[in-house]
Amino acid sequence: MRSLQQATLILTTLATGLMAGLFAAFAYSVMPGLARSSDRTFVEAMQNINKAILNPVFMLPFLAAIPLLGLAVVLAWRGHGRAALPWLIAALALYLLAFVVTSGLNVPLNDQLAKAGSPDRIKDPAAVRENFESTWVAWNIVRALLHTAAFGCLLWALIVFGAHRTQETTAAASPTGTESRTAQPEPMRQEPNARWPSGPRR
Repeated sequence: MRSLQQATLILTTLATGLMAGLFAAFAYSVMPGLARSSDRTFVEAMQNINKAILNPVFMLPFLAAIPLLGLAVVLAWRGHGRAALPWLIAALALYLLAFVVTSGLNVPLNDQLAKAGSPDRIKDPAAVRENFESTWVAWNIVRALLHTAAFGCLLWALIVFGAHRTQETTAAASPTGTESRTAQPEPMRQEPNARWPSGPRR
């Protein structure tokens, strides 16, 4: 059970960290770079990114983190590492909130951009960009912060879990019975009324 809990925590932390890094990279690198592009180039680049990102390398950690987080919460609730439970619950709540932002706000904007059609045939790419860019960028920053906060909670949960497991291992290794003591001979006691045997009388 402990090995399962440890593996679950590690996998969950990795998946959440990958998502936090991805959305943060969009926030401080990809979108600022595309902001310098022309309207038609921006629309074309975002359409291609939205198509390319739908692959197993992205979808697996993005979707798997939720059941892994749920399993980590259940395992901590039922047994070992319960001290990490508040941090796991916080990470799950933050990740779910970020998931709602992605699926409820960013994805519909992506679909709206895709419906604009081929960039070569868009009559007014500036209007398409205006209806997409600022809102998408703002919500991407929100989900990047949420994923990063969830990642931080999981890192701390790993530290707490490791410390708790170390304490359990130390407690199991220490003697549980009576303390061993070096046997020492008891001092001879002299009875108060004891008399020395008299020698032979002459």
